[in-house]
Amino acid sequence: MTDIFEQLSSPFDPAEVDWRVGPTTKDKTSGQPLCYIDARTVMDRLDTVCGPAGWQNRYVMEGNKTVCEIGIRCGDEWIWKADGAGDSDVEAEKGALSDAFKRAAVRWGVGRYLYDLKAPWVALKAKGSSYVIADDERPRLDALLRGKKAPEQKPEPVNQAADAAKAFARKAIKEVGTTTSIADLDNWGVTWANHIARLGEKFPEEAKAVDAAISAQRAALAKKAAAE
Repeated sequence: MTDIFEQLSSPFDPAEVDWRVGPTTKDKTSGQPLCYIDARTVMDRLDTVCGPAGWQNRYVMEGNKTVCEIGIRCGDEWIWKADGAGDSDVEAEKGALSDAFKRAAVRWGVGRYLYDLKAPWVALKAKGSSYVIADDERPRLDALLRGKKAPEQKPEPVNQAADAAKAFARKAIKEVGTTTSIADLDNWGVTWANHIARLGEKFPEEAKAVDAAISAQRAALAKKAAAE
């Protein structure tokens, strides 16, 4: 029994483990990856360790929760362990079956170690209307799965970031001052709105200076238009 559990709970090859995006920063430039294995990978592990005829599973409903029971033959006896899941966000019924199956397998040790991994924050990239993990981050995550320490991303030096923020503020104030109409000013504001919002999160003083320049220019342009 102990030998079976050790084999079932052994780590997977990194190629068999997938990652999805968990918590993200407000600007969606980085996020925390969450690892998982799919149901077919779990089936393969059970087949390899127990043999195709050495395990079985069945489903029961407990209220609105799908419960999967996985039985493994240990000598002449079948031992059962179970866990359940509610509907998932995608293909609710199918997702519940898959999730319940994988959770029941965790009771047998399959993939349990993945819950203990402390994944680093990684860079994200836009894909359609959502965000995914950047391709060049996969080697870091594979290293983590192999038991090597994943190097943390080096944060941008504070002085360098502050200098960049001040440079942007100076440039923005100059451009705002060259607008010749309120419509022109509004178009400029739309173009740089997201950037200014992000600027305000880390460098509020620079963002306030830009906002003040916009307000002053708007007032000047309105006064000019009224006088014409």
